[in-house]
Amino acid sequence: QVQLVESGGGLVQPGGSLKLSCAASGSIFSINLMGWFRQAPGKQRALVAVIASGGSTNYADSVKGRFTISRDNTKNTVSLQMNSLKPEDTAVYYCYALVRPSGSTSFLTQWGQGTQVTVSA
Repeated sequence: QVQLVESGGGLVQPGGSLKLSCAASGSIFSINLMGWFRQAPGKQRALVAVIASGGSTNYADSVKGRFTISRDNTKNTVSLQMNSLKPEDTAVYYCYALVRPSGSTSFLTQWGQGTQVTVSA
């Protein structure tokens, strides 16, 4: 069984910064993609940023130039540095991983429990 545990959410003023972190644990053979999605009230969950095991990244247009995703493959962790935060970044942020469990030949989608990010004066 694989678990994703997030940390780092909170309340920040517009223009401020936050860093989210997520650690994957359990019986893991490998992790392909890791990343972050977010869901604002009344909206669908949407991609924020993802990073492949080789380091290639993909960002939502709305966060390009402000957010930076990084990953430590040796620790199975992924982080999201969020700068120049705007009120529209307010959402629950979910860690995501495409995991191949030990003893399996298939990749499974795993989600964290979510962490609240609120950008408000």
